[in-house]
Amino acid sequence: MKTVDELVKQPGAWLKVGGNAGIVVSSRVRLARNISGRLFPGRAGEEESLRLLRDLEPVLRGLSVWTSPVILEISALNRMEREILIERHLMSRDLAAKGKGSALALKQDESIAIMVNEEDHIRMQAMSPGLNLRELWRQIDAVDSEMESGFNPPESPGEDRRAPAGYAFSPQLGYLTACPTNVGTGMRASVMLHLPGLVLMNEINSILKAVNKIGLAVRGLWGEGSAAAGNMFQISNQMTLGETEQTIIGRLEKIVLEIAGHEKNSRERLMEQKKNQLRDHIGRAIGILTNAHLLNSKETLDMLSALRLGLETGLVGGWSRAMIDELFVLTQPGHLQKLEGKFIGAEKRDLARARLVRSRLLARR
Repeated sequence: MKTVDELVKQPGAWLKVGGNAGIVVSSRVRLARNISGRLFPGRAGEEESLRLLRDLEPVLRGLSVWTSPVILEISALNRMEREILIERHLMSRDLAAKGKGSALALKQDESIAIMVNEEDHIRMQAMSPGLNLRELWRQIDAVDSEMESGFNPPESPGEDRRAPAGYAFSPQLGYLTACPTNVGTGMRASVMLHLPGLVLMNEINSILKAVNKIGLAVRGLWGEGSAAAGNMFQISNQMTLGETEQTIIGRLEKIVLEIAGHEKNSRERLMEQKKNQLRDHIGRAIGILTNAHLLNSKETLDMLSALRLGLETGLVGGWSRAMIDELFVLTQPGHLQKLEGKFIGAEKRDLARARLVRSRLLARR
C-alpha cells in the first residue's frame, strides 16, 4: 500500500530529529472511548463493527487536527504492512489481528493516531519525542472533545438519528471501557526511557520494583508483553479510576524525571569507576555492528543501545543519534522486509539486517 510505503521513508513521530533529550526518548498519551448504545467490539459482529466504522468516518475526516487524514482499513493491509504500523507504535497487535470493521486513522506526520474497533470502539493517541506529556494531553483532549461533539449534532427536523449518541459514560465511574482497568479517565500516559547506565550498573531491577510499587507499569520497547530490548523501557500509569488526568500526568512526569536523574548518575559513575569496561562494551558493539554478517533483532537493538550510549557519553563520535534511533526501527522485521521489497524468512532477515547496519554505519564515518 502506497501510504505505508511513504511512512517508511520518514522517521516515526517518536524519533523526530532533535526532539528528544537522549534518556527520555518519547512520550505518548492515549484515551479509550466507547460509543453509547453500541456493543463493545468484543461482542459486536462484523456487520455491527462495519456500521460503527462507517458512522465514525465522517467524524474522523472532519477533525480539525488534520486536513487530509490517512484512514487505513485493517482488512486491506497485508501482514508486512500491519507489522510496520506496529513497529512505528501507530497501532497495537490486537488491532492488527482484527478484520473488517477495524481501521486506523493517522495524521500525516504520525503524531496523532486513532484506532477504531480495537478492544474499545475508539483508542486515540498523541505521540512526540522527549518528555512532553502535558502538551500531548492538551492535544488529545482537544481531539477527544471534537470527536464527542461530532456524535451529538444538534437536533433538527428530519435529522438521521441512526448517528451515534455520545460516549458511554457513568457519572460515578467515568468513561466505560471494555477492560475494567481502563474505566475512569480511560487514559494511559507513557514515556519511553533509554536506561543502559542503570542496566550496566545492575541497578535497574531495584528501580523497576520501586516503580511498580507506586502503581506504574513497566513494559518493553514494543509495549505490553514485549521485553526491554535495547535497554528501552516504557513507564505508564496503571490507575485510571479516581484521579484526574492532570494528577496522573503530574505523578508520571515526576517519576520519569527521577528515573532520568538516576540514569544520568549511573552514567557518571560508569565514566568514573568503570571507564575501561564501558569503552570495551561500546567498542565490542561497534565491532559487531560494523562487521557481523548475521544479526538478529534483539542483538541489534542491544548493540545499537551501546552505540547510542557511546555517543551520549562522548566516548565515540562520527554518527548522529538520529541515525542510530532510525536504525532501531528500520532493523525490525516489517521495515526490513519492506526495504527488501519482499517477504523473507528469519535467516535472510538476519543477513539483510546486518547488511543494512554495516552499510549505514560505515558510510557515515
